[in-house]
Amino acid sequence: MSGPAHNKHGREPTRGEREPVSERRYGGPGGCGIYWPPGAEPDAEERPHREPQAPHPGPAPQTQASIREMGVPELPRPRSSIHCLTIVGQIEGHLVLPPQNKTTKYEHVLPQLVALEQDPSVEGLLVILNTVGGDVEAGLAIAEMIAGLSKPTVSLVLGGGHSIGVPIAVAADYSFIAETASMTIHPIRLNGLVIGVPQTWEYLEKMQDRVVDFVVRHSRISEEAFRDLMFRTGELARDIGTVLIGREAVERGIIDEVGGVAEAVAKLKELMAR
Repeated sequence: MSGPAHNKHGREPTRGEREPVSERRYGGPGGCGIYWPPGAEPDAEERPHREPQAPHPGPAPQTQASIREMGVPELPRPRSSIHCLTIVGQIEGHLVLPPQNKTTKYEHVLPQLVALEQDPSVEGLLVILNTVGGDVEAGLAIAEMIAGLSKPTVSLVLGGGHSIGVPIAVAADYSFIAETASMTIHPIRLNGLVIGVPQTWEYLEKMQDRVVDFVVRHSRISEEAFRDLMFRTGELARDIGTVLIGREAVERGIIDEVGGVAEAVAKLKELMAR
C-alpha cells in the first residue's frame, strides 16, 4: 500500500511544495470561498450553493432630487383637494430676467390655473405670496385668472406682497397676511427708453388706473384712500408710496385678516364646504 508522498528530503512536502491550487471558486459572486485542487472539483450537485446577493440599492432618483433641491429625503405628499400656488421672487413678464433672479413666470402659472379649474379633484386654491412685484400686465393677468376661478380661493402674504403683488393678494375670495409681512404700494414705473411725449404719461395713467380699479373692486379700501397711499411722500427714501406691515394692511381694508397657514387652510376648507 502506498503511503503519503515525500520530497527528496524524506518528509511530507510543505504547502508551498504541493501542486498549485486551482483559482476556481464555487458559490457564485460572494460565495463561500472554497478552493479545490485540480482534478478534485466536485460535481455541480455537490458544490456549496449560496444565493447570489443583490447589490445594495442606492437612493432612488426621485429621492436624490429631493435631497439636492430641498435638503430632505422625502417630501410629505398628503392627499388633499386643495391646490397650492406660490408666487415668489419677481413676476416675470414678456422679457426674460437674468438667471440669478428668482422669478415666477406667468406662462407657467396661467395654464396651471386653467388646469385646476377643470380638475374635479381640486376643490380649492391656496395662493402663497412672497414677491417683490414685477411686470404689471403679467401680474394683472395672474390676478384676473385667480379672481375668475369658480372654485374657492384664499391668499396668504408671507414675507412680502409688494407692488403688483397687491392685486394678486386681493384677487382671492379671502386674504390673509402674516404679522411680520409687508406690502409696498407705489405708482407704476417704466424701465428702459421712455419717449418724452404726452402720450407716454397718458399711457402710464391708464395702466395705473387698471391696477387701482382692480384693487378697489376686490378689497374694502376706497379709491381715494388707495391713491393716497400710492402717492404719499416722505415714507420711502428713493420712491413715493407707503409700506404697510401686517395688521396695518388689514386696518386699511386691503387684506381681510391677519393669520398664517393654519388660518388660511381652515378658511379655505370653510369656503369649500359651502
